[in-house]
Amino acid sequence: MPGETSTTGRPQRLGAAPALRASHADRDRTVDLLRVAAGDGRLTAAELDERLESALGARTLGELAELTTDLPATAGTAHDRGTPDVADVLRIDQEGGSFRRDSRWTVPRRVELLSSWSEVTLDFTEAQLTHDTLRIDMDMRGGLLRLVTRPGISVNADALAVRYGKVTIPRQAGPTESTVLHVELTGQMDFSRIAVRVPRRPFRRWRHHGAA
Repeated sequence: MPGETSTTGRPQRLGAAPALRASHADRDRTVDLLRVAAGDGRLTAAELDERLESALGARTLGELAELTTDLPATAGTAHDRGTPDVADVLRIDQEGGSFRRDSRWTVPRRVELLSSWSEVTLDFTEAQLTHDTLRIDMDMRGGLLRLVTRPGISVNADALAVRYGKVTIPRQAGPTESTVLHVELTGQMDFSRIAVRVPRRPFRRWRHHGAA
């Protein structure tokens, strides 16, 4: 018997393993991995768009695997890295003093910021990105919100109500074709200040840092 006929009517060789069909969760995991890789500087904006389109249209696990064969395991999702799954919401309730998130923390979908007369710092320099948008809902009175970004992260405060305050967003933190994370500031702040800082590191050093 040289072969058999599959249920689809197509001949299938004996001993050949069928291609396993990809699920929605499989596609989502690949999309997350690709976005993190782009955030680390491993993929250009054009490469990211091309691979995302292929991932969303992939039918089998083999097709998904081909999209990530040249990416190291360290560019995977939070689950692949053995870290806890990211929560959808990070709640910050700070009165006086300071609050800081830095190093390799995992960015959630949303931050609820309730702050009065305190200093809050969110440092995205080494953060793990698993979504393309972060919304920060603010109710802030007095103090400072400091956002330390990196290439590929944009910040927008158009939906934020500001009274007796100052918002400083440099041009480098505006949206571009290579943007992989949009940070949207909403809510209100009184007698407060927002400072967005882009580290002065040459692109080459960012690329090397992402490949470490």
